[in-house]
Amino acid sequence: MEWTNRMTCAVGVALMLAAFVSLRAQQTGFKRTVVQQGDLSAPGREVVQAIAELQPGGQSGRHTHPGEEVAYILEGTIELEMQGKPAMAKKAGDAFLVPAGTAHNAKNTGKTVAKVLGTYIVEKGKPLATPVQ
Repeated sequence: MEWTNRMTCAVGVALMLAAFVSLRAQQTGFKRTVVQQGDLSAPGREVVQAIAELQPGGQSGRHTHPGEEVAYILEGTIELEMQGKPAMAKKAGDAFLVPAGTAHNAKNTGKTVAKVLGTYIVEKGKPLATPVQ
């Protein structure tokens, strides 16, 4: 019985480690810096504003948000992959909206750092982003 418990625990730890390594591999060259965060008048909702930086060839990794993402490309060029839609090229001055719970990924397709200002209207207390396999 004790051997079974140890084996189950070891398998669980291995799976968690594999998920972490996979997420870190997806996020190579990606950094998100929160600029501001605060409560909204809508109960249970908050706004988070952040700047995402993607190095050339970097990507965010497929993920979802517990609410809408309203974004504006400050610098550079990205390819936005959004579940159920064809990939879209976005450049400085372009904007996009990601509906709540929609899996998406941003890749820097340019030769310079890409910067995206993201405003998230999300459920308070939930993680801002959740990785998707």
